[in-house]
Amino acid sequence: MRTSQITMLVLGAMTLVGAASITPASADPYDYPWCAQGPSLGYPGECAYRTYEQCLASVSGRFLACGENPRFLFSEPSPPPRRHQRRHRPVYPD
Repeated sequence: MRTSQITMLVLGAMTLVGAASITPASADPYDYPWCAQGPSLGYPGECAYRTYEQCLASVSGRFLACGENPRFLFSEPSPPPRRHQRRHRPVYPD
């Protein structure tokens, strides 16, 4: 009887720790240049398309249109990656 109580306590604690570590899903996991736009999707829409052709294929038959993603258009470009410069030690002749 005592073993089952300890087991239940450990399982309950593990469940609480697991539930506490869950983070909410992002409302917009993609930020690509093209968005499917329409009244049912809000603004700027479903921005999950890298090309205009992908967007057109997705909106076909859905009463939606394709438009450019304003967050993508007006975002600041990310800085170029920094290159690690190697410093050479001077070599002196013997």
